Amino acid sequence: MVSMEDVWMDTFKVLGRIVTILPLLLGVGLFMGKRSIGELPVFDFLVVLVLGSVVGADIADPKINHVHTVTAIIAIALLQKFIVWMKLRNRTIGKVLTFEPTIVVFRGEMVEENISRIHYSVDNILQMLREQQVFVLNDVELALIEPNGQLSVKLKKEKESATREEMGVLYRGGGYDVPLILDGELQEDILFRMGRDQEWLQTVLGNYKVSEVFYGALTNQGEFHFSLKGEKVGDLPPIEH
Repeated sequence: MVSMEDVWMDTFKVLGRIVTILPLLLGVGLFMGKRSIGELPVFDFLVVLVLGSVVGADIADPKINHVHTVTAIIAIALLQKFIVWMKLRNRTIGKVLTFEPTIVVFRGEMVEENISRIHYSVDNILQMLREQQVFVLNDVELALIEPNGQLSVKLKKEKESATREEMGVLYRGGGYDVPLILDGELQEDILFRMGRDQEWLQTVLGNYKVSEVFYGALTNQGEFHFSLKGEKVGDLPPIEH
């Protein structure tokens, strides 16, 4: 049977570990370098997970030797610093430990093969484009998923905002896409809400079936753009990190 004295001893031990671990983690974080969680590459993210597991186990179980935990934290920090140094010294190692940038939109068309390979959906890409204030897919010259999971977008030259001095007029935006077909599935309710029907859709698709379309959208100017499943989207530029 556990005595109250043991309970109090374990409680004070846990509190003591929290007080000593937090400054150590702060020091380790400063040592490892400034980088937000959203920008962490895969290896650094795993380091954070391992540190969390080690510290959590140490705090939750007073029977674990505190010295071993401190040693593990310092060793993990040193390993991370060594790997970062190796990545800077050797580009090949950096490529192995980091995802390559992946092109997901090229010249206004979704790159289905790349989107599927990184396990993203059309909805994911559209959401990330909207977060970049891009609402018309055809305005995009190039969009790629960076190694940290962020989306970088390059608009077509004629769609980029320009100053009055450059164009003589103020660039007027305001266009947007309404997705009607996502990965071969018709958004029937949206189709009807846009004042269109399946007969109109089949007319604009021509000989293609809805199930053959990877992405199809109606612009606010009434134009319909679509790309087919398995369609090759030109020669993609070779982009590496």
